[in-house]
Amino acid sequence: MLATKKIVAFVPTTDYAKAKNFYADILGLTLVSEDPFAMVFDANAIMLRVVKAGTFTPQHFTVLGWEVSDIGAIVSGLAKKGVKFEKYGMPGQDERGIWSAPGGAKVAWFKDPDGNVLSVSQHN
Repeated sequence: MLATKKIVAFVPTTDYAKAKNFYADILGLTLVSEDPFAMVFDANAIMLRVVKAGTFTPQHFTVLGWEVSDIGAIVSGLAKKGVKFEKYGMPGQDERGIWSAPGGAKVAWFKDPDGNVLSVSQHN
């Protein structure tokens, strides 16, 4: 029933100003609309709703990720904008935070201003 329908992604925030700066200015997403309930961003034709939340506890796992073709370039570009990549001490994770999975994929994790875990990944 939903196989041909578009996904809508949701991420909570407690601070609209910080979230807007992060998702628009640092990640480069286009802000489509903003109201008292959510900011809507265009994430390559996927609707990302950054939802105003009173309080919440960020999850310890990835809640939103992007598939990229050159993870090294993306990590370098985001790092230049001040994004800090998480280092989990896993075998195969390099000094920049890029983990090489046994199957060949590469993943790097970072957090938004609310502590939500985000990722970029390259799949071969």
